[in-house]
Amino acid sequence: MVAGGELPGDRGGGGGSGPGIVIAALSLAVMPFLSAAQRRAGRELGSASAVADSQQTLLCTYLSAVLLVGLALNATLGWSWADPVAALVIAAIAVKEGRDAWQGKGCCAPGAHSPAPAAQDADACGCAPGCTCCS
Repeated sequence: MVAGGELPGDRGGGGGSGPGIVIAALSLAVMPFLSAAQRRAGRELGSASAVADSQQTLLCTYLSAVLLVGLALNATLGWSWADPVAALVIAAIAVKEGRDAWQGKGCCAPGAHSPAPAAQDADACGCAPGCTCCS
């Protein structure tokens, strides 16, 4: 986190991370398919937790993209500040997601947006009509 306090004009910092770029790129390529497979399996099994996990996997895709941009800018343009900025973006996203989860703001969480749907109104994963977390 100390590195996150660097300013764009600061000199120093490490060089590019080839292995980090490769891992982030692979993660970015694989995670969307894994998320879709988890969501599909969760819907088929009627598991709200599996569907919610697929949403978290999709979030990991976005985090991989931010990481890849930061690492790539550092490696290609020598912008040593891009990597710490990417880390701060990831931290901000993590804090927001954690706060939302703590407050029960997931659409599949009971009582998150409305009272629990009646059994006949809920879909296979337990979401109310109009909920998009399962789609």
